[in-house]
Amino acid sequence: MSAQVDSRPTEPGVRAPMVIAIDGPAASGKSSTAQWVAQELGYLHVDSGALYRAATAARLRRAAGPDEPWTEEQVLDAAQAVTLVPGERSFVPLLDGVDADEELRGSEVTRRVSQVARMEGVRAWVNAHVRSAATSRAVVVDGRDIGTAVFPEAQLKIFLVADPWERARRRLIQRLGRGPADDEIAEETDRLVQRDRLDATQTVQAPDAVLIDTTYLTQREQVERIAALARAVTHRASDASAIDAG
Repeated sequence: MSAQVDSRPTEPGVRAPMVIAIDGPAASGKSSTAQWVAQELGYLHVDSGALYRAATAARLRRAAGPDEPWTEEQVLDAAQAVTLVPGERSFVPLLDGVDADEELRGSEVTRRVSQVARMEGVRAWVNAHVRSAATSRAVVVDGRDIGTAVFPEAQLKIFLVADPWERARRRLIQRLGRGPADDEIAEETDRLVQRDRLDATQTVQAPDAVLIDTTYLTQREQVERIAALARAVTHRASDASAIDAG
């Protein structure tokens, strides 16, 4: 059974549900900001990264050992155990029918997920199910290629950036639960810069995306800006529908 969502086709003549696509480099705050924006607007959040992690976790369950080489076919076969269902605030990936969020965030999944995310077939699998999640309800989607490859037609595209040092500092606070020392931030900054180089072809700003530099913004300020943009887009679409109806 492949990843499934509770989706119903849009009725003819009915405007497609709103899609807010949020892109950006690693540790730019995409997921946490997308969750908050979705809550603010009453939309559902879709984290494409969670699907990559779910596919990785599913393959780990079937692997003979932690360092066993994986093929794309093996990962896609294991991913048949993944289903995607709408929760209260987000679409939730289930493993064998169970919410396994703690397992998805584990160190082994983290170690292997970037390898899985580079597999073309897995990317197509993830993208197809993320698109499916958006067919029946308004969503905020974050991840790589969201505004370019997955939702090039999204009504609102956001590209989040921040200074690498600040991204590293935020990531360490989240990971450690305390203020990190400068040497810790320096090491994490170096890792992020290297990751940026590897991800350069997958982290591209769409030509029509709104660039938001969050280096000196609080998360509340980020959310308020995106929510205001979303309301403006919705208002403009409503006005256009009224004119067409008239």
